[in-house]
Order: sequence, then structure tokens, then C-alpha cells
Amino acid sequence: MELILLLIYSAIVWFIFFKKKWLPWNITSQVIVVTIPIIALTVLVLFMNIVAPSSHDVRAMNYVIPVVPRVTGQVTEVPIEPNRPIKKGDVLFKMDPVPFEAAVKAAEATLAQNKVKLITAQASQRGLEDQLKNATAKKAALTPRVDLAKKRVEQFTTLAASGAGKRADLEQAQADLGNLESEYLAADATESQVKQKLGAKTENGDIDEVAQAKAQIAKAEADLASAQYDLGGTTHLAPANGRVANLALRPGVRATQFATMPVMSFIEEDDPWVIAFFHQNELRYVEPGNEAEIFVETYPGRIIKCKVDSILWATAQGQMPISGNLPNTQPIAAPEQRIAVRLLVEPRDREIFLAAGARGAGAIYTEHGKIIHIIRKVFVRVSTKMDWFVFKLH
Repeated sequence: MELILLLIYSAIVWFIFFKKKWLPWNITSQVIVVTIPIIALTVLVLFMNIVAPSSHDVRAMNYVIPVVPRVTGQVTEVPIEPNRPIKKGDVLFKMDPVPFEAAVKAAEATLAQNKVKLITAQASQRGLEDQLKNATAKKAALTPRVDLAKKRVEQFTTLAASGAGKRADLEQAQADLGNLESEYLAADATESQVKQKLGAKTENGDIDEVAQAKAQIAKAEADLASAQYDLGGTTHLAPANGRVANLALRPGVRATQFATMPVMSFIEEDDPWVIAFFHQNELRYVEPGNEAEIFVETYPGRIIKCKVDSILWATAQGQMPISGNLPNTQPIAAPEQRIAVRLLVEPRDREIFLAAGARGAGAIYTEHGKIIHIIRKVFVRVSTKMDWFVFKLH
């Protein structure tokens, strides 16, 4: 762009001083003619770097997911190929499911056994509750009869003492009272015994058989869910659209569930990060939502439209270790670290495949100095044309 402006300026100078000869071509005019473009271009570029800052370090980054199996087992199948597109939900690898299927069957058997125990315990409890009701009802029925028998004994005792009653009647009344009291005591003993069984104690507290059976069922259901979850972990699916690079996993390998030992690295492709790095004093006017344009070497001559998502206001220089040691200040000042700006690709260009690690350049157009933006856009478009050339001698 500078060359174009200089050519236009040279044409104007030639027209004024040589074609029309409106002004004399002397030392004074020559110094002025040379000085004007130098000063003008310097001011233009310096101001443009503020209102439309450019970056020669734009990078495409993708999320890399370390794939770690949920369970440890023998790999039986790896149906994918390295560096090939993979859709979300595609099978990455399978493991031998036999031991996990056995664990599921064992958990199902335990659950069924505990359900049978619950049914038995409930039937036993219902029987005890019926016995308790019968004993309580019998006590309730015997209570007035015992009271009546006691009154009759008192009456016959009084009559026998006065000689008005028979001794045999008194003895019969006492015998009836004894029988009723015996029945009452038997019912009371049965009631106490049943209550004791219903409130039977275990070593852990007052838990009856039904509650124990229900607790065992809950535990068996949790064990079954865990076993089914582990069984599902024998088939590992792709978490998103992407691809696997440098695939080394093969059938026969024993994969482990340790987080520090992933079996492969999955690279997402749906939501790439586009990061542009700027010097700190270039970002004074940059705001989220600003228009941006980038170009990468993998697409020569292609302008990719973006907008500013956010500014990552943090660098390693801004972090001080929290410890008992004093900060270590180097004898030489560390270079100023640049600030990263995340850019979002506009919908019209989202079908472009941005490889992880793709490099390029670009610019951001702020809300200030919009007249100068056209110059920056020309700069960007001229620069991307240079990516067509491969400067190699071999």
C-alpha cells in the first residue's frame, strides 16, 4: 500500500513539476517533495497502528482431549484411522466386555436375592403384626371379663362370710377368675414377645428385617448401576467432531483408567480458537465486537472475516508464585509479553477448515479513525497475496 501511495504521489509531482511546470524544480522544492511523503507516511502508519492494529502472529488452536478409558481392560477393536475425520458418537475403540458383563450379571443376581429377602421379611412382619393385633384384641376382650370375675369373687366372699352364700360358688368364681387371668397373662406375654421381635436389635442399632432388606436392595441397585456404567465404558465414543493424530493404540493393548496415561489425543474441530497476539499499547481502543480480518498461509489470497470475542488480559509476567520465597528478579528485564485477543470466525467463513497450529496475520478495526481502515484493509489484502509464493530454492 505504501508503494501505491508513493506511485500516486510521484505521478502528482511529475504532473506539477515536469508536465505543467507550475513550480520550479530546485533544491528547495526537491527537499519539500522528498520530506512530505516521509512525514505523511510515518504519521499515517503510526496512527493506523492505533485505530487499526495489525498482528503478524495469528494462530488457529483447537481443544485437545486426552482420551482416558473409564475402566481398565484389554483393547479388542480400534475401528478408526489416524488423521481422518471422525463424527461425534463414532466408536474410537472397544475393550473386552466379558468381565464387566459378568459383574453386571452378579449385581443383577444379588439384587434379585435381596428382593426375595424383602418379600420374606415383609411376610414375616405381617404375620407378627397380625399376632400382635390378635394378642392386643384378646387382652382388650379379657379385661372386662377379669374385672367382672373379680367383682363376683368379692361378692361370693362376702356372702360366704355371712353364711348367705355357698362355698362352692365362691370356689367356682375364684377358679373362673384364675382362668381369665391366666388367659390375660398369656395374651400379654404373646404381645410382649411379638413387640420384642418387631423391635429386634442388630449390632448397628434398631433396624428390623424389612429395613435391612430395603437397605440391601438400595445397595444392590447402586452396585448394578455401577457395573452397567463400567460395562458402557468398554466402548469409547468420540466426544465431538474431530480427528485423532498419531494413533498408536492397537488391539491387544491393555488400556488403563489412569488420568496420566491417555491412550490417544482427540482434536476437536467444531469450535477452533483463533488467537491474535498484539503489543500491549496496541489494544487501547480494541473492544469485544470489533470487526477483524485474518489470513492464514494454508489459504493464500483468502480473507477470513472475524470479530473480537475477548481480550485475554493475563500473561505469565503477571503471576507471582505464592510461597515463602522472595520473588526472583532477574538481572536483565524480561521482554514485554504480548496480549492475546480471541477472534470468532463469522458465519460465512465457518466452513473453512482451520488446522490446529495454522499461522497467519490479520488486523482489528476499532471504532476510531474509520477513514484509515481502508488503508489497513488494502495492506491486509496485498499481504495475503504474498502467500501464493513459496520462497525456496530446493
